[in-house]
Amino acid sequence: MLYRYSAVDAEGRRVGGRMDAMNPVDLEMRLRHMGLDLVRGKPIRHRRWSGNARVPRRELINFCFQLQQLIRAGVPLLEALTDLRDSLEHPRLKEVTANLVKNIEGGHTLSQAMAAHPGLFNRVFLSLIRAGEVSGDLDRVLDNLSTSLKWEDELISHTQKLLLYPAFVSTIVLGATTFLMVYMVPQLKLFVGNLGQALPVHTRALFLVSDLLLDYWYVPLLLPGLLTVQLLYLLRNNPLARRRFDALKLRLPLVGGILRKIILSRFASTFAMLYAAGIPVLESLRTTRDVVGNRIIRGALEQTEQAIREGRNMAAAFQDTGLFPPLVVRMVRIGESTGALDTALLNISYFYNRDVQESVSRAQALIEPLLTLILGTLLGWIMLSVIGPIYDVISQLKL
Repeated sequence: MLYRYSAVDAEGRRVGGRMDAMNPVDLEMRLRHMGLDLVRGKPIRHRRWSGNARVPRRELINFCFQLQQLIRAGVPLLEALTDLRDSLEHPRLKEVTANLVKNIEGGHTLSQAMAAHPGLFNRVFLSLIRAGEVSGDLDRVLDNLSTSLKWEDELISHTQKLLLYPAFVSTIVLGATTFLMVYMVPQLKLFVGNLGQALPVHTRALFLVSDLLLDYWYVPLLLPGLLTVQLLYLLRNNPLARRRFDALKLRLPLVGGILRKIILSRFASTFAMLYAAGIPVLESLRTTRDVVGNRIIRGALEQTEQAIREGRNMAAAFQDTGLFPPLVVRMVRIGESTGALDTALLNISYFYNRDVQESVSRAQALIEPLLTLILGTLLGWIMLSVIGPIYDVISQLKL
C-alpha cells in the first residue's frame, strides 16, 4: 500500500514523501532504516485502482531477470523480493511484489504466493516456479522464464509487423476510395452525363456504387460495428461457434498457416521449457495445452495426451494429430530413442521459432505488392470509367 508520510531526520528537520509499505509498522521500520523518525503516515486510498492494472510484459521480464540475478548472487529469496519491492517503479508490480513478501513471511512458498495473482502469473509460470523450488534450481528456472518472455515479446512484435502494415495501407486505400466515390465521382457523373453518350457497364457500376454510398452512408459505418458485436456475442455464448471460428482462422489464406506455426511455436517452446525443468511429460502436455489459445489445436493436444496415457510413444502420438511436420516427429522419435528428449524438444522449439520468423518475412514480402495491386485496380477502374466516355466523345469530334 502507498503511504504519504511526514518524518523528521536526526537534525530535527521535517521531511515528507511517499513510500510503499505493508502497514504503518512496516512504514516506520523502513523510515528508521533511512535515519528518519515517523511523525505521521496516511495511506493513499485512490491508488487502489492499480490493483486491476495490467503489467507490461517487459516489466515482468525485468522482474524475472532481477530476481534471478539476486538469487544467483546468493541473496535469500525474501531479501531479494524486498529489494525488488523497494526498487520497482511500476505501481501494480510493486504492489504484487509487496504482497509476495507478505505471504512468504506468512509461511507460503513463492509459487503459492504467486498463485494469488493468476492475472499476472499464469499456469505455466507457476508450474515452472514450483519445479524450481522442488529441484532447488530456481535461478535457472527464472532465467528460462525471462528468455521465454523475451521470445514471446519478439513473437508479438513479428505478428504486429505482419498485421500493422496491411491495416495501415488498407485504411489509406479505403479512405482514398471513399473520398473519390463521395466527392469526385458525383461531379464527374454530372460532366459525363451531359456528354449524351451511352455509358459502358463499368461506368454505370461506378456511378451506382457512388450513389449507394451517398444515399446509405450510414450502412458502411454501422454495419462493421454491428457485425463485430454480434460475432463477439456468438463466440462468447456458443462453444460450437468458437470452435468453428478457430478452425476458420487456421484455414485463412496466407495468414492461417502463419497462425498455426505461431501457436505450435508457442507450444513447442513452453513444452520444452516445462520438460527441461523436470516436469513429467503428461503434466507438461496438460499445462501447455491451456496456453495455445486455439480450440482445434487444443483438442489435438488432448488426443495426444490420451494416446500417451494409453501407452503410445510420443512420436506416434504427435504424428497421429497431423499438426506436426515429419521433421518434428522424427526429432521426437530420435530424442525418445537416445534418452535426450529435452534436447529434441528444444530443437523443435528452435525449428518453429525460425520457421515463424521466415514465414512472417515472406508474408510481408507478398502482402506489399498485393495491396499495391488492389489500390492500382481500384484507381484504374475509377479512371477508366470516367475517362472512357470522355475519350469516346473526343474521338467522335475528330471524325
